Amino acid sequence: MAVVIPFSPADATIDRLVEAVTPDMQRVNAEILTRTGSEVTMIPEVANHLISSGGKRLRPMLTLAMANLTGYSGDGHIKLAAAVEFMHTATLLHDDVVDESDMRRGRPAARKVWGNEASVLVGDFLLGQAFKMMVEVGSLRALDILSNAAAVIAEGEVMQLGAAKNTATTEDEYLAVIRAKTAELFAAACEVGPVLTNRPKAEHAACRSFGMNLGIAFQLVDDVLDYGGKSAKLGKNVGDDFREGKITLPVVLSFRRGSESERAFWSRALERGEITDSDLETALGLMTKHRALEDTIKRAQHYGAIARDALALFPASDMKQALEEAVDFCTARTH
Repeated sequence: MAVVIPFSPADATIDRLVEAVTPDMQRVNAEILTRTGSEVTMIPEVANHLISSGGKRLRPMLTLAMANLTGYSGDGHIKLAAAVEFMHTATLLHDDVVDESDMRRGRPAARKVWGNEASVLVGDFLLGQAFKMMVEVGSLRALDILSNAAAVIAEGEVMQLGAAKNTATTEDEYLAVIRAKTAELFAAACEVGPVLTNRPKAEHAACRSFGMNLGIAFQLVDDVLDYGGKSAKLGKNVGDDFREGKITLPVVLSFRRGSESERAFWSRALERGEITDSDLETALGLMTKHRALEDTIKRAQHYGAIARDALALFPASDMKQALEEAVDFCTARTH
């Protein structure tokens, strides 16, 4: 069943952002390669399997961009950006174990190649390396922000476990999960850049607001793409969230707006896991009927607009424009 999703603008890219931070990202990538080294052979094998698999590296790019936007001229942002990427990679390794995922970025998940135990332990190794880099930078405030983010992300994971397969989950409850699980790292990644400068606290808060709202928008679009994206671009199979019984916003909206028989369908498929070959098509049909995908995109665009407004505090510049275009990309992307 074809699903038409109202993404816009269709030509949105992060090319300007990528170009603006390329010199610094080359240094970050070198730092990442150095820090994944270990005499324990399996550690670099597992880490590099995921790190080299073609992720956008959006979070560390945001750290670099925000440091630039607020006039930072030192080297600390390089290690902080690498630390942010390690935190993200660690959560992906852990997520795939919890979710029993088979694919990640178009390749077999690390847990399918090396097992659950290795995935969890290498994730822990990366978190340890991330904290070492934070300490080396010497900013207690940056350490506080990123260590707090690590705790909040873990809380979000546990919250998601509580909401798993629970069709009674409300929109507010779901937003609380993604605020913690996904958006917190975006917020921290954006806040630690300007923390390295002596800019006013209002600018730090604006950068954090940008990241938090961009992160929420990013995850909401992800939710939609699982039902309306293309598997070749997604790096996973369309409908994986449905098959895994995940409660995401399109499901929450469809369930709330549905009839008694439609709610019974969601309960059977997601709560009890009794899924037939035609159920994904049925789910897509119900989401279309109740405008769940379309309204989830509208929610994402709302949070994207808040992110853009957070940048109003800063004067016009090429970096500011690059960050504004990054918002458009995150709300319009098809992968």
